[in-house]
Amino acid sequence: MQSSQTSGNSAGNDAATTAATPPGKVLAMVNGSAITQPVLDVYMEIRKNQKPGNSADRDTVLNELISLELMSQEGINKGLETNPTVIATLDQQQRTVFASAAIKDFLANNPVSDEQARELYDNQIGKAGKEYNARHILVKTQEEAVDIIKQLDNGGNFEELAKEKSTGPSGKAGGKLGWFSPTQMVKPFSDATAKLEKGSYTKEPVQTQFGWHVILLEDSRELTPPAYDEVKERVKLVIANQELQAHIQQLRASADVEITADAAEAAPAEDAAPAEEPAPAAGEENAATTDEPADASSEESSVNDAESAPGE
Repeated sequence: MQSSQTSGNSAGNDAATTAATPPGKVLAMVNGSAITQPVLDVYMEIRKNQKPGNSADRDTVLNELISLELMSQEGINKGLETNPTVIATLDQQQRTVFASAAIKDFLANNPVSDEQARELYDNQIGKAGKEYNARHILVKTQEEAVDIIKQLDNGGNFEELAKEKSTGPSGKAGGKLGWFSPTQMVKPFSDATAKLEKGSYTKEPVQTQFGWHVILLEDSRELTPPAYDEVKERVKLVIANQELQAHIQQLRASADVEITADAAEAAPAEDAAPAEEPAPAAGEENAATTDEPADASSEESSVNDAESAPGE
């Protein structure tokens, strides 16, 4: 039993010596492999993000790291570094780390000015406008939409027809979309809604990329914009994300990118399925879910998401 343990420690030493010692004050040695202060700092930050509110003292976290190091060494000693899934995971983790560092560097070196934030607010957010409370019935063909309009003209109940005929998720709720601003829906849908009188429905089908709609306007109200000081930081995040995405597009334009035929073959079929509800137009400052308008703070998450892995 003792010889087996000695053999394990020897193998652990072999694994440990293959890795370079990270910089910083050494806090622990595990079979010759160093755990340093910067490594502990990074792990504590990861731990805090993964387990919000679940704090632990420094010694507890250090012992967690020691356990992780021991299991890491065991994985290497067992040859798990040749496992295809392990190789792919390490490759993606490295890509994410470097991308996150590059994004933070870009944001730090391209700060958004107060002038930029004020201009966006004045041009888009600070202007008074309306928001609408509507229902809709979504169908696949124009003929179906025309038939629904005829049923409504003959006294049909909009909510019941939506439950019966709408192909969108909101159909179960009688087509209810709740309150939304014009920028939170695709333009043909918003334009048609804005022309309606309270209590009226579209007399012609409205076409979007999602299908054909019959829209009922239940109510409208003047939209009071938030004060600039209340949203300034969010506005800056919006601009920062726009600038980051523009930078990524510049990188892509100058890069040699080739998507192989294998990529198309590997894509799941459901990825190509279109959305079933009106959605926000690309590039709008506000984002909506498929059924209800989203909080403006969703823009903040878009920047945070980009720091994890930039998208297109």
